Order: sequence, then structure tokens, then C-alpha cells
Amino acid sequence: MSIDWDQLYRDSYEDLVRFLYRKVWDEERARDLAQEVFVRALRHRPEKPRAWLFVTAANLARDEARTVIRRRKHLALIKAESSEVAEVPTVGVEERTKVQSALQALSDRDREALLLWDAGLSYDEIAEQTGLSKGAVGTTLSRARKRLVAAYEQKEGGDVAHR
Repeated sequence: MSIDWDQLYRDSYEDLVRFLYRKVWDEERARDLAQEVFVRALRHRPEKPRAWLFVTAANLARDEARTVIRRRKHLALIKAESSEVAEVPTVGVEERTKVQSALQALSDRDREALLLWDAGLSYDEIAEQTGLSKGAVGTTLSRARKRLVAAYEQKEGGDVAHR
């Protein structure tokens, strides 16, 4: 079976960027990582490319997270030595932080299933990537959504329903 890589790129790129954005929380970095995923796909020529793209993207995002953690530790040491700390604008940052925190409160399985679904993968593709059955994907997504809302409301102090 021959794969039309141009069509795969057109069909999957934006979904992949959205998926990566929810992992790295930086659109430019998500786009860079998505490009890297496609470069690797062209090198490896996987049999099931769409699922492979998202598995590889998840792995790259994990690597990116480790790098960010190392950088933050380094910056924290530098800031501790410095007496001046610049203020960072918080417009939108607070909301994004709450969503990110709520996502991190989920189990790895729930978070991965939600992010894959949000990126546009089908239940079959999510099942293939996560190792769940197709039926379990639906159940996992339903429960994960409820847990995400609960975690978010907890971060908000319970007043989400009053807005």
C-alpha cells in the first residue's frame, strides 16, 4: 500500500499541532515538534502512519517536558542568586495554567485518551495507540471528561458553575 504523504500532512498537521499544544502549551514549539514528527515519519515510513504520528508526537512532547523541567530548575537557581525578578504578564496565563493543572491531575491513560480524541483521532486509532479496546476508549473518554471537569472546578475553587 502506497501512502500519499502530502495528503497525510494536509489531513493530520493541524490535529497534530493541537495535540502537541496541549502537551507543551506553546504554539510555536508545538508546530516545530509537529514538523519534526513528519520528518521522522518520512525517514521511518510506518505502516500505520496516522497513529504512528501521534505516538511519536507524544514521545517528543515527553522529551520536551523533561527539557523544560531541566531549564526551569536552572533558571530557578539563577533567580535565587539574583535580587531582581521581572514581572511576567499573566493575561491568559492563569487560565491556561488551571487547564494544564487539571489535565496533569488526570491519570496518564485518561490524559492521553483525551488529548488524542481532542486531536481528532478516531476511537479505533486511540485504541491502537493506548492498547485499550474500542469500547474501553469510549468509557475512558467519558470518565476522563468528568474527571477533568472535576479537577478544573477544584482548581477554580468550585465556582465554575456560578459563572
